[in-house]
Parts: sequence; structure tokens; C-alpha cells
Amino acid sequence: MTTHRETLLKLLKDRAYRYGQFTLSSGKESEHYVNCKPVTLSCEGNALLSHLMIELIEKEAVAVGGLTLGADPLVCGIAQKAYYKCNRHIDALIIRKNPKGYGTKEVIEGHKPPKGSVVTVLEDVTTTGGSAMVAVNVLRDAGYTVNRVVCIVDRMDDHKIWEDNNIEFISLFTLSDVARPDLGPDTTAYDKIPVRY
Repeated sequence: MTTHRETLLKLLKDRAYRYGQFTLSSGKESEHYVNCKPVTLSCEGNALLSHLMIELIEKEAVAVGGLTLGADPLVCGIAQKAYYKCNRHIDALIIRKNPKGYGTKEVIEGHKPPKGSVVTVLEDVTTTGGSAMVAVNVLRDAGYTVNRVVCIVDRMDDHKIWEDNNIEFISLFTLSDVARPDLGPDTTAYDKIPVRY
């Protein structure tokens, strides 16, 4: 019988992974391109991710947050899953890359919990950990407790960033799990496309 994890992994291999020549946002060259949005924004993918990721959210967490755009479907999926299936109250917080230029000039969007509350940060793909740490720092600066980052695919070579910032890091999959070099070099649609996470 196929498990939720196996089904999700197949979706990631089929829809999120490409093999070819790519320039990452760090400027590094890579043969591996992982874009989870065709999975996280699909009905099936979002449902599977919510089902699996909610088990990795801290028991004390009252919200999940992450940097827009990659974390947006994840935090919303977790909030719905918690309400309908898990008898938990977990709100979704979205961290803007830049403060809103008008009104209250918010950086954190969503129903904010009391200061000191535990918030788990979600991410789709981690390469350097930079995007997740932007979210962590914004939330910590706002007075929240952030101890854990949960992501879908970990493609990092070095996890020192988590150790240096007292973060527990958990991923559902690694790059080697989703990689499909059997596809052959795809140098048509994806050649030299800058990949941003």
C-alpha cells in the first residue's frame, strides 16, 4: 500500500525536480533545480504536506510562519489541517520580504499571537538557510520564540547556520531523495534560469 510520504515523494520527483545546468540565487552553479511550488500549490500536494508536516510542528507552537512566497501555501495548509483534523489552534503568519509601504507597514501578516509565543518556521527548499533565517530573525525581533525550522527538501551541504542560531532543523526529504539524474540534462526550458528560493 502506498503511503502518504511515498505519494508526496513521487509528486516532488515528477513536478518539483529538474536536472540540467542552473544558476542558484547564491550565484553557485548546480545540476539540480528544485521548485516545490507545483506541488505545494496543488490540491493533492498541499494536503499531503499538511498531513506530514503538522506532525513536525512543536506541540507548544500556536503559529507557523515563513518567508513569502515559498512558505505561503505551507503555513495556510497547516492552519487548516490543525483546525479541521487535529483539534489544535495554529495560526498562519507570512513574513514579507519588505515592509508594507503604506498603512501599518507590517512585516508580519496574520493574526499575531501574544509576545513570547512559540512559532515554528516553515520553508519549501533550503539551500543556504538564508530565507528561513530571515523569517526566524523577524519573528524573534517581534518577540516570538522560534526554536525549529521545518522544510520539505534540504539541499544544504552545511548545517552550521542552524547550530549558530540555536535552531532545530527538520526536513521531510533531502536532495538525494528527490533527485532524478535519469531524466538526462534538460537544457531547453531550464538552461541558465536563475533559481531563487
